[in-house]
Amino acid sequence: MRSKVRSLRTQYVFPTLRKALAAATRARDDFRITQFSVQGDHIHLVVEADSKRALSRGMQGLAIRIARRVNRLVSRTGKLWADRYFSRALTSPRSVRNALAYVLNNFKKHRAAGAAQIDPYSSAPYFAGFRELNGKPPRDLPRSRRLPLTPHGVPPPAFADEIPICEARTWLAGVGWRKAGLVALAEAPVALH
Repeated sequence: MRSKVRSLRTQYVFPTLRKALAAATRARDDFRITQFSVQGDHIHLVVEADSKRALSRGMQGLAIRIARRVNRLVSRTGKLWADRYFSRALTSPRSVRNALAYVLNNFKKHRAAGAAQIDPYSSAPYFAGFRELNGKPPRDLPRSRRLPLTPHGVPPPAFADEIPICEARTWLAGVGWRKAGLVALAEAPVALH
């Protein structure tokens, strides 16, 4: 989803965006956001939907929810999204695994050297599929072993209902993708075809 606003990935806008993602993924039982990454002017999502209609309605609701909240936050009116979302069905363990690596490591295409290994503007802190962490989500590691997760000023979710993702329900998105291998922290995102 590409935005007309270029400040989505800021400490000011991201908490509002994260709350909108959390609300949207809990608004419908037939549409679930399982992973996401927020970039400066766009958002990458991995979602599950029970049907094409559920996908369409879920994405429409998400787009409206985010637009209302972000527009209110930055005191603007009008259309937030530059165009309609682009979707691609993932049908194999390898395609899901590659999509997860792309979404969770997308920030590495734009980051400065020495930046955090885990993108705090994504669902990576909740992801239990990093090879180096033996299947534990980074946020569940003991404090002494935690990687830098949250930039100064971006608080972690205060309540469980603010966690912006749902656990995948399908075999492919839940466990099947692991047949193609866990995602490496240092893995460079490869464009999806």
